[in-house]
Amino acid sequence: TAALTGIGLMLLLAATGKSAQFPLQSWLGDAMAGPTPVSALIHAATMVTAGVYLITRSNFIFDNAPTAQLCVVIIGAITLMFGALIGTAKDDIKKALAASTMSQIGYMILATGLGPVGYAFAIMHLLTHGFFKAGMFLGAGSVMHGMDDEVNMRKYGGLGKFMPITAITFGLGYLAIIGVPPFAGFYSKDKIIETAFNSEGIKGLFIGGAALLGALVTAFYMTRVIILTFTGAKRWDEKAHPHESPFLMWGPMAILAIGSVASGFLLSSGNRFVSWLAPVVNSHEVEHAERFQPVVVTTMALVAVLIGVAIAIAKYRSDVPRVAPTNVNIFTKIARRDLLQDDFNESVLMRPGQALTNFLVATDERAIDGAVRTVGAVVIGSSKGIRKTQNGFVRSYALLILLGAFALLATIWVVTL
Repeated sequence: TAALTGIGLMLLLAATGKSAQFPLQSWLGDAMAGPTPVSALIHAATMVTAGVYLITRSNFIFDNAPTAQLCVVIIGAITLMFGALIGTAKDDIKKALAASTMSQIGYMILATGLGPVGYAFAIMHLLTHGFFKAGMFLGAGSVMHGMDDEVNMRKYGGLGKFMPITAITFGLGYLAIIGVPPFAGFYSKDKIIETAFNSEGIKGLFIGGAALLGALVTAFYMTRVIILTFTGAKRWDEKAHPHESPFLMWGPMAILAIGSVASGFLLSSGNRFVSWLAPVVNSHEVEHAERFQPVVVTTMALVAVLIGVAIAIAKYRSDVPRVAPTNVNIFTKIARRDLLQDDFNESVLMRPGQALTNFLVATDERAIDGAVRTVGAVVIGSSKGIRKTQNGFVRSYALLILLGAFALLATIWVVTL
């Protein structure tokens, strides 16, 4: 119904702001200025995924509002590609991971729009993503700790030799996010891609293709992060002294790395997780028709991953300049500027908003406050004139009484004529 559609769209709007989805996603990259443990906990594993939980728990609304559900799918598909493309051009290690977070949550939002079949897979990917993305954020913090807070990956290189534990734990998270079996992302993200392809009608081919292309781009930019940070020749200054972080830092990374390896298998084993969520998302009421067999989707996803990894290796296996080249194509320039999202927000939203605010301020000061001040000035001016009639002389008062009497008599005379 129209009411449910409106409610669903408002819930989707709330989810886009909370979970950094298009078109309200630009804040996530800026939030990377905060402490890295905060990024790991809040901007990877908990708060930023709340929109996914919101839509999942509101499933009874979206299941009865097909238009709102379709909008959820579209927003998720756009965002997963949006974040992936931004991640290909970021040299700041935390912002590259932030772009990947945006993209991975796009997968989750996409899954929530696929109906009862997709809700459980969205939550599964939410959980596995919490392990590998939080681990990689802490790994980025470990690298920054060893590199005197440097965040530019072009000034890293070869850190795997100096920070082996960080490199291994980060690498396990990397294998999970790109979907290499048997790591966590292989189970959760592949299920989303499979569900997308098996959606009804031509929609399934489009959103499945978008999810598959997103997997390819994800493999590319995450391989880029690995190569620029942990492999190749060193590109840091002589004053830098990279070193492994203490146990207090790499201990949590190791725990999260275990989750990056095992969580996907544990959650998908025996279909227990989907069955556990069935009473909440009503997944037991829907039979899932398969247009593509799981082995076909898995094969396509792995091929896409291999292509993305191969492209990244071919592009970055040679010497990497310490300064980002400026003679790049227009797509790279746009991706470096977050696909012009900030420019769009400034020109379409902020500037007109400022103009409207300035107009309202001027209207308030000149019209509303001006009218009030004018009334006050009139009262003050008339009061000064009237006050002059009160001078304290009896003869003046007698004259005024006489004039008043004459005026009264004249009025009576005119009326009685």
